Amino acid sequence: MELHQLRYFVAVAELKNFTRAAETCLVAQPSLSQQIAKLEKLLGKPLFERNNRTVSLTEAGELLYERATSILASVDAATERVRQSGVSEGRVRIGAIPTIAPYLLPSVLVAFQRIHPKVQINVQEDLTARIVKACRDGEIDIGILALPVEGDSLHVEKLFREELLVAIPAKHDLTKRKRITMEDVSQEPFILLSEIHCLGEQIVSFCRQKECPPKTNCRSSQLMTVQELVGMGYGLSLIPAMATQSDRSKKRVYRSLSGAKPARTIVMIWNRHRYQSPLLKSFIQTLKNYRPEKP
Repeated sequence: MELHQLRYFVAVAELKNFTRAAETCLVAQPSLSQQIAKLEKLLGKPLFERNNRTVSLTEAGELLYERATSILASVDAATERVRQSGVSEGRVRIGAIPTIAPYLLPSVLVAFQRIHPKVQINVQEDLTARIVKACRDGEIDIGILALPVEGDSLHVEKLFREELLVAIPAKHDLTKRKRITMEDVSQEPFILLSEIHCLGEQIVSFCRQKECPPKTNCRSSQLMTVQELVGMGYGLSLIPAMATQSDRSKKRVYRSLSGAKPARTIVMIWNRHRYQSPLLKSFIQTLKNYRPEKP
C-alpha cells in the first residue's frame, strides 16, 4: 500500500467524484483510477459504489477512510516536524470565524510576532464548518471559533466566555432605562446575522429559550452591517462584546441585559493527531494569555 494511493483514495472519498479528485491531486484520471483499482485488489474488497454521477464508500471504504486520514495526518505532521526542527523561520496557519477574527487576532498576532518576528503567519477567515474541516484535514494548524464544535479528531480547549450585549439606536427610549430585559428587547424589530453564521442561530436559540423569539426585521452576512443598521434605527441586535470595543460611533449604545445574560464560549481547536511544533505551542500559549476587555 502506497501513500499516494491513500491520498487518491481520500480525495475520491471526500469529493465523491474521480474527475475532481484527479484534478485536486494533479494527476490524470486514468492514473488515479488505476491506483484505486490496485488498492482494491490489494485489499480484496471494493472501496467505492460507483454510478454515473457520483461515488460513495462501501463498508470497507468507510473503515479504510477512517484510518487513511489518520495515517496521512501523521505523515504530514512528521514532515512538518522535520522541516521546522531547529528553524526559527517557521509558519503558523490560523483559522477563525468572521465574528472573532477581526476583533481578537490583531492583538494576539502583534504579541506573538514580538516573540517570533521572522515567523510567517497565514490567516484563514471562514465559517465554522470550513474551519473545522480545514483543521481536521491539516490545512490549518489551529482554529478559533465558538461552541458548539463537532469532530472526533479535534482537541477543543476553552479560551473564555464572551457576553453578548444588546445594541440599541442612540436615540431609542430603551437607552434611558436602568434595566433592560430580554422581554423588552423582544418587543422591538431585530437585526440578525444570516443563517450561515453560527452566532445568528445561537442568538435565536437563546431568545427561544427565554420564550422571547425575536421579531426579525432583516438579516445580514456582515456583523458591521448589523451594527450600522442598528445605528440607522432599523432595529436592535445582540453583539459580541469584542465587536463593541472598536465601535467609536455615537449612533449606537451597548447595554448588558438584566438576568441571565446571553453569551458564547470562545474555543481553540486543533487536530489531536498532528504534531505541534514549538512555534505552534508558543502561539497557543499567546492565545491563552489573551484577555478580552470587559464591556
